Amino acid sequence: MNMVSYGGGVNSTALLIGLHQHRIPVDLILFADTGAEHPHTYAYLDIMDRWLKDHGMPPITRVYKTTRDGKRLTLEQECLQSGTLPSIAYGFKRCSLKHKIGPQEKFCNHYLPCQKVWAAGKRVVKFIGYDAGEGYRSDKVLLGDLADPKYSKWYPLMEWGWDRAACQRAIDDAGLPQPGKSSCFFCPSMRVEEIIYLRDHHPDLFRRAITLEDNARPNLKTVQGLGRNYSWKERYGKEFCTHGNC
Repeated sequence: MNMVSYGGGVNSTALLIGLHQHRIPVDLILFADTGAEHPHTYAYLDIMDRWLKDHGMPPITRVYKTTRDGKRLTLEQECLQSGTLPSIAYGFKRCSLKHKIGPQEKFCNHYLPCQKVWAAGKRVVKFIGYDAGEGYRSDKVLLGDLADPKYSKWYPLMEWGWDRAACQRAIDDAGLPQPGKSSCFFCPSMRVEEIIYLRDHHPDLFRRAITLEDNARPNLKTVQGLGRNYSWKERYGKEFCTHGNC
């Protein structure tokens, strides 16, 4: 049982292309949807699904976080309800654990083919898209990977020697457009040019990001806003008034 956690970016797209080229079977492709991806990522999922179908590979299965009563809970909704920013703004990665890793784990726990593998005392093979220039990332999780009773982690891009540039070439050679960066549209890790692009090309999404920031402001003590040490609104969007008091 071979699965891919598809992130919608360059590395995971190149990973799928490389697995096809190397004739390595893929049984399951999961995309964890936070409900707040950039528009280009949602559009690319459809492009990638067509490519996968044309090459005899399984479609992308979209999973997402739900509440205890089974209702969908997006990262944006969770932040608004709790009056907080995404946890990465505070130096943590709980948003990724809860809205990316968690939904995929839950899906696999209830997915019969995975259950059969585990019942047989074996491990599901999970392909990870770290490229050849990211050895430091796999080194950090090596001991955890070896101790994981459910998954056997494999890093094909590193094995093939595909760095970032090689991944981009593989995408070009496959006749696919470059996917662009995958992240939430209010991610505190966004670069300045990405924030400005969002403001200028997707003002509706930028306004939602500012609303999230304004909503969390009364509870902010260690950070200034989505920029961690500065506020997106104060630096790039004072004209985006969300509470009528700008």
